[in-house]
Amino acid sequence: MDISRSEPTAHRLTVSVAEAAAILGIGKSAAYEAVHSGDIPSIRVGRRWLVPRAALDQMLAVTPQKAEAV
Repeated sequence: MDISRSEPTAHRLTVSVAEAAAILGIGKSAAYEAVHSGDIPSIRVGRRWLVPRAALDQMLAVTPQKAEAV
């Protein structure tokens, strides 16, 4: 059994780029572009790109005050 496919993404340490796209509400192509440009933190394992869930959570935790500073 493939644990990564049966386990909810909220409990996994990494998600696929497609899953990250769905979480962020963007298209898969845009997510891959963001991964390759470094806008979405990622790690490469073999041929797969994985996005650390902690990085996604941190990206989504931007408050209006932090967004104005950027």
